[in-house]
Amino acid sequence: MERESFEDEEVAALLNEYFVPIKVDREERPDIDNLYMAYCQALTGQGGWPLTVMLTPEQKPFFAGTYFPKTTRYGRVGVMDMLNQIREKWSGDRDRVLQASNDIVERMMMYANETQHGEFSEDTIHRGYKSFVSSFDEVYGGFGAAPKFPTPHNLMFLSAYYQTYQEPQALEMVKHTLDSMYRGGIYDHIGFGFARYSTDEKWLVPHFEKMLYDNALLAITYLDVYQLTNERQYAQIAESVFTYVLRDMTSPEGAFYCAEDADSEGEEGKFYVFDREEIEEVLGLEEMHKYCNIYDITPEGNFEGMSIPNLIPFTAAEIAEQRDLNVLALQTDLEESRQKLFDYREQRIHPSKDDKVLTSWNGMMIAALARGSKRLQKPKYAQAAVQAAEFIWNQMRREDGRLLARYRDGHAAYPAYLDDYAYLIWGLQELYEATGQTVQLERALVLKDQLIQLFWDSENGGFYFTGTDNEQLLTRTKETYDGAMPSGNSVAAWALARLAAVTQDEELREYAARTVDAFAGTVKQYPPGYSMMLLAGMQLLQGTEEIVLAGKIEDLSYQEMVAETQKAYRPFATLLLNNAGEDGIATRELLPHLSDMSMQGNSATAYICEGFVCHEPLTTVEALREALVKRG
Repeated sequence: MERESFEDEEVAALLNEYFVPIKVDREERPDIDNLYMAYCQALTGQGGWPLTVMLTPEQKPFFAGTYFPKTTRYGRVGVMDMLNQIREKWSGDRDRVLQASNDIVERMMMYANETQHGEFSEDTIHRGYKSFVSSFDEVYGGFGAAPKFPTPHNLMFLSAYYQTYQEPQALEMVKHTLDSMYRGGIYDHIGFGFARYSTDEKWLVPHFEKMLYDNALLAITYLDVYQLTNERQYAQIAESVFTYVLRDMTSPEGAFYCAEDADSEGEEGKFYVFDREEIEEVLGLEEMHKYCNIYDITPEGNFEGMSIPNLIPFTAAEIAEQRDLNVLALQTDLEESRQKLFDYREQRIHPSKDDKVLTSWNGMMIAALARGSKRLQKPKYAQAAVQAAEFIWNQMRREDGRLLARYRDGHAAYPAYLDDYAYLIWGLQELYEATGQTVQLERALVLKDQLIQLFWDSENGGFYFTGTDNEQLLTRTKETYDGAMPSGNSVAAWALARLAAVTQDEELREYAARTVDAFAGTVKQYPPGYSMMLLAGMQLLQGTEEIVLAGKIEDLSYQEMVAETQKAYRPFATLLLNNAGEDGIATRELLPHLSDMSMQGNSATAYICEGFVCHEPLTTVEALREALVKRG
């Protein structure tokens, strides 16, 4: 639509003469997008992007749609005809237009935040699981028909469901989906990272755009399954995502960019596809045959005459086993080929990069890198996360401490939204557990206070998407649906329940519980649409563990206890490090109850607490390891 209409002289002349055209970046102003998308869905029964809305000077919508070609064709109204018709109605029958606008806005505002309260129950969790089972694609993984989105929080819920209820099928669905996504073209086998979604059921042909949030949440999901299965390939895939993000999506200051476009040189996917002649030129004949046979590079191609590298249906390891080849030697050869092809591809014209820094999406990647540091015991990932966190704290807050949503070209703007607060709190919690830096936990608690003060709905529970100090639109909306990304309410409930365990603050836990209950009736109607809220509800029902480790930083036993706890898959546990170092002292000052959890007999000691009640202290690594296995 940008190419066809907004950059067209004829369309521009009509727009500029009779309208005030405003193009909104929905990532910078998700509040505007949320509000008018709800209107479009109410008016037309569907939504999507590009979103086209006509407003009165008072911001009241009176017309909405999605894509309009320049001229009417194939039964779809063209933008020129649409603009002329609206101009005529506005000039000749404005009162009727305004009355219709007022009527629908009143109805929209009446139902804008209509959600069904209730008491969240275990039955909703099980119903959610059964819904995923019924929609699972047993052949290709994922849920439902094409197009298929990764939606990693669905898989995070199923991983936790498996661990909590010992349901093997839950884990099998997760593994099959992750395996299929990795094998398909949605995964970039040359330069790593995942594309936004697959246009087909096989995960073969992606929409080639790469989003930071997908890659952050997918890295977390692959790490979770690595910890559940100890199957090394899941860790390797997560690390490849980090390689991509740290190489291509990280600013010189250490913050993370938003996205890479699908198009280069005006063609979608051109940067990513190959033909056999190119590969022969890069690799030579013998090496080309080996690579192309494994990665499905064929003369006829699998995408518009070209080929998207993929491993459908077999991975290199499976092919090696079938052909009685040395797996390690084959993988070494293929990695050498991949590096040559990567170097060759780097010389192409790259897709454009959306170099905005969004607080919310950075919070997700901070959480992912911190979890990678813990699960894989690789401090370099935590170091990258610390850099991003420092950037946000120093460059994306006002002088009064108010968090801001977007940074670009040296300028931070827009008071942060619910998602920014919720995701950053989550990221800082994970970062504290990875580094032991008390300042990260301290910042999470500062943001928690702002979150409640600015966004909490004291009457009905839950959080508004905008703060009391954001620009006031027609109404304040609440986001609950866990779509491409989990909603701010879901992540806020999840993060606050974890902070409640850390601080032993029952009031904080009540905020989390009231948030879940505020939407419980709505969630019950269609549980799989609220998988992150299901995860938050599970956490509240199961009770969040608090694991406190006391010891001397230089003590090997203490270090081993920290590593064992960081590596374990414990979806509802939090970690506190009560050591003898400066950060340990600072943590005790921040959380005075840790003073009662000191070393026993000068030995490193672990305390596992549930519901503010602590079990008997553990003073050996073996005892801690056994307890972690028992509790999952």
